Amino acid sequence: MSGKTKFESTRRRLTQQQAETVDRLTAAAITVLRDKGFADLTVRMVAAEAGVAAATAYTYFSSKSHLVAELFWRRLDAVPHEPSPEAEREAQVCSVLRSVALLVSDEPELAAAVTTAMMGNDPDVEHLRGRIGKNIRERLIEALGPSYDPDVLEALEISWSGALVRAGMGYESYSQIADRLEVTARLIMAGRDNLY
Repeated sequence: MSGKTKFESTRRRLTQQQAETVDRLTAAAITVLRDKGFADLTVRMVAAEAGVAAATAYTYFSSKSHLVAELFWRRLDAVPHEPSPEAEREAQVCSVLRSVALLVSDEPELAAAVTTAMMGNDPDVEHLRGRIGKNIRERLIEALGPSYDPDVLEALEISWSGALVRAGMGYESYSQIADRLEVTARLIMAGRDNLY
């Protein structure tokens, strides 16, 4: 996780001690999710698992959706994204989409929770949703290169968001979605190239 993320939460900048508390809460949230699932998870349960007072937990997280969105943000931010100058543009775009699709694939409870949480209208979730979208957009722009086509970028963004919702709803596994995203990205990029 980048140093910046560790000391910054959705709601405010954190001291070292506060960052450690947030780390304990997010680690505890994974444990509670595995045991109870998103429907039964509460911020109070997570606080108890982390050995933190419930009031303290609510200082950092306004809701369980906010907590789960923060988990996803931290996972995404921890994934390195440095394009390889030798790799083809298509391969780099596919790599970005695959890494996002597989981010929570090994944890079905977290994956399902992320889909539900990210759809919430909690202002803190909205803030994180914007931050997540910006991060993925930046990764795609880096992969596409400096002369990228904005229409291609938008089509790729729509594809990944729709694909992740589809996976979160259980229509396909995250690995199947990662494969489909690769095919879709190649079609979008080839289709645009064939227009000119």
